[in-house]
Amino acid sequence: QVQLKESGGGLVRTGESVTISCAASGRLLPIYTLGWYRQTPGNGRESIATITGGGVTNYADSVKGRFTISRDNTNDAVDTVYLQMNSLKPEDTAVYYCHAFGLGVNFWGQGTRITVSS
Repeated sequence: QVQLKESGGGLVRTGESVTISCAASGRLLPIYTLGWYRQTPGNGRESIATITGGGVTNYADSVKGRFTISRDNTNDAVDTVYLQMNSLKPEDTAVYYCHAFGLGVNFWGQGTRITVSS
């Protein structure tokens, strides 16, 4: 079982930057790939960035070069995953969900909303 708690988000302007974070707690955290999905109204959740326990990252083309995912695993009890979002665009407006995958199981955070005004 992995618990995920997001923080950050809110209203930003086009071109600005924001960082959201997610505290992941539970057992065997290093085996879980952590990441971020986002969802807009009427659409499914889109994976935008992932990071493995070993630090291997992957990005969706839509955010590559603008977003950076990182993971702090220096605390034995909690891994924190960050998503730094630069050069934000109105189309980045969405609810962003923290996600953990491991041992064939998915876990989700409650989501945090980012609204990018034009």
